[in-house]
Amino acid sequence: MDWYRDLGITEIIFIALFAILYALYLVRVIRIGKSLNTPYSTVFIKLILRTLYFALFLVALLGPSFGGSKKEVKSVGKDIMICIDLSKSMDAFDVQPTRLEKIKFEMKRLVNAFNSDRIGIIIFSSEAFMQCPLTYDQNALNLFIETMNSSLVPSSGTDFGPPLRMALKKLEDENGPPTQSKSKIIILISDGEDFGEETEDVTREIENKGIKLFTLGVGTDAGGNIYAGRGLKTDRNGKPVLTKLNSRSLKDLASKTDGQYFEINETKNDVSRLINTIGKIEGELRDKRFMDVTANKYFYFLAAAAILLVIDIMLNIPTLRI
Repeated sequence: MDWYRDLGITEIIFIALFAILYALYLVRVIRIGKSLNTPYSTVFIKLILRTLYFALFLVALLGPSFGGSKKEVKSVGKDIMICIDLSKSMDAFDVQPTRLEKIKFEMKRLVNAFNSDRIGIIIFSSEAFMQCPLTYDQNALNLFIETMNSSLVPSSGTDFGPPLRMALKKLEDENGPPTQSKSKIIILISDGEDFGEETEDVTREIENKGIKLFTLGVGTDAGGNIYAGRGLKTDRNGKPVLTKLNSRSLKDLASKTDGQYFEINETKNDVSRLINTIGKIEGELRDKRFMDVTANKYFYFLAAAAILLVIDIMLNIPTLRI
């Protein structure tokens, strides 16, 4: 027999109180019986009855489990690669406090929402770098997200090709046994300013592999300036750089892979909708096993104790006979 909880301080205190108080009661009854020269043995009938249902209440509190059975436990999940643009345009503040800081906050929501799935992070601008491989470790993911900034990657523009190709390769490397296929998803987060030339080719590969690509655009159509030190980032003519959200390229990428486009701007935040959409995708079976399980049968002992309590209340046994 297994127990839901061990005998602890609380139970020991209950037992001690019951024993002490009932001992004092017995001493008092016996003393009175002797002084009156009258039988007092019937008091022990109640003692046995009350001790019995007190013990049953205590056993019910500890949660006895027995009657073992086999239960099949299945492990089902998805693999999600998040590609995050860290080019200088992500430091624009048309989305408060900045595009990047807003995305870091929303990425933590994504990690929390898919805590039973494996998540990996790729950072990119004109080049792509693996920030965190596929993992279940939420603490590690949140740590990597917190340390992200635009100085981690070269600042020579944005190219969607390298991060998408890296994400595709990493997802393919995680195939495992032939019988263990997985639901694979790529999330591309950017302001949409793509200056690469291989994006269309890698998008076609993603489509052929049947992997869904979801894109999340961050920024506004009006655009925003970028902080650079104590002032604003300027172009060669000394004018403040204005970077705008290019949603068209992100929408095209999503539509070509049977994915969807989502957006964060000054008035709209589609991250909850993104989470719901990915959540509806059925994960693939990774593992299954049979485990020995037992059921908590406290209610049997609780019912028996309750019956004895009712009997105690209804049974009228004179403690002393005069």
